[in-house]
Amino acid sequence: MVNGKDERICLEARRHGIVLALPLLRAAALAGPGAFCVGLDWPAPAVGAAALALAALLALRAVWRWERTHVVVTTDKLFVVHGTLRRRAAAVRLARVGALELEQTILGRVLGYGTIVAGELEITHVQEPRKLYGLVERLCA
Repeated sequence: MVNGKDERICLEARRHGIVLALPLLRAAALAGPGAFCVGLDWPAPAVGAAALALAALLALRAVWRWERTHVVVTTDKLFVVHGTLRRRAAAVRLARVGALELEQTILGRVLGYGTIVAGELEITHVQEPRKLYGLVERLCA
């Protein structure tokens, strides 16, 4: 995504780990009954094993998506890149960012994540959003 020879990467980070909370909770909710079923009489162990396998796949998918999503700030643009086989990026040029917003819930302030809105680009669950906000604000000036 870095195009010009003068453009350089100022920040590259993953989204906050809080994005894993709900998918991992869902996987645990599926794994609990699955583990219980494994200890019962046939055919419950087969159903339990299938539930455990599905829970593991759900957890693996969530972690994989989190790992493959990056927020990048260069001297020219702000973008988020995601995907494995098909990499996609949504970007906004810093020169065209009109309004820059930082949104944080109470939980977001406590845990250190928030949402950055730069022009038409909205990036949720950004870790250390005040740092990113300040960097983008300085680069836009």
